[in-house]
Amino acid sequence: MRILGIDYGERRIGMAMSDPTGTIAQPLPTLKRRRGKRPPLKSITEVGVRNDVTAVVMGLPLELSGEESDWTAEVRSVGDELGRRLDVPVHYVDERFTSARALKALAELGLSKTKRREKGRVDAAAAVLILQAWLDRGGSPGG
Repeated sequence: MRILGIDYGERRIGMAMSDPTGTIAQPLPTLKRRRGKRPPLKSITEVGVRNDVTAVVMGLPLELSGEESDWTAEVRSVGDELGRRLDVPVHYVDERFTSARALKALAELGLSKTKRREKGRVDAAAAVLILQAWLDRGGSPGG
């Protein structure tokens, strides 16, 4: 039973996968989005099917005030469609400050400044943080 974590962005989609016990999140390769094109739902769905995921955890981009925005609605729409395609529940986790925490975590790993600034690496680390936060709060693999 694995959980797919997603940091859904305008240019890149960071992804992470839990271990089979639903304890530890690990990064997956980041997907690139093409500007003006539809979301790469087929590619994300393939990752979910290949790993037999039982749930998806999406980072929810809230405003600093905690309010939702047009971008929040788009992320929810993509998450809902992904849940339908995979036939699994989708959970949304507040992702405010996740990218900043991801940059800090990469620095603590001792990566060079150049490697830390690679956007795909930051997005994958953000997806790990989103998924790990959900797992640590006792998220249930089946929903």
